[in-house]
Amino acid sequence: MHYLQNNAEVSGGCIFCAKPGEGRDAENLIVRRGEHAYVILNLYPYNNGHLMVVPYAHVPSPEQLETATLTEMMTLLNHGLSALRRMYNPQAFNVGMNIGGAAGAGIAEHIHLHAVPRWAGDTNFMTVTAGTRVIPEDLRETWQRMKEAWPQP
Repeated sequence: MHYLQNNAEVSGGCIFCAKPGEGRDAENLIVRRGEHAYVILNLYPYNNGHLMVVPYAHVPSPEQLETATLTEMMTLLNHGLSALRRMYNPQAFNVGMNIGGAAGAGIAEHIHLHAVPRWAGDTNFMTVTAGTRVIPEDLRETWQRMKEAWPQP
C-alpha cells in the first residue's frame, strides 16, 4: 500500500523514467547509475536481491537501444551478479527480459533486464501456488548491502 500511495503521481507516466530524476536513490532503491542505464531493486522481488537493469531510454524492446546502452546494461548486469554472489552466495541466477505484455512484462513500454538469485529449494514456487512471496530481508537492508558489495572500478 505504501508503494501504491507514494507512486500515485507516476501512474500516468513511466516509473522507470520518473525514479532516476527524483534524486532519491536510497528511497527509490537505485543501487548504481551509469551513463545509459541504472540498476534498481525490484519492489516485488521473487527472491532476495532481485534487481533490474534499466536503460534511461524509454523504449519497449532492446533492438531499439543503441549499442552503447546495450553494452552498459550487460556490464551493469555483470557487476550486479558479482555483488549478489558476495552478498548471498546463490547457486544460480535467472536473467532475462519480458518483452511485451503477453510475455509477462509488468511495464511493457520500458524494457528492463531482471536478475534473480536462486537456490535449490528456494520459495519461488510460492508465488504461483499460494500467491505469496517469502522475502526474509527488508529491501532497504538489501539496498545497503548491495551498495557495499558492488565491485569497485
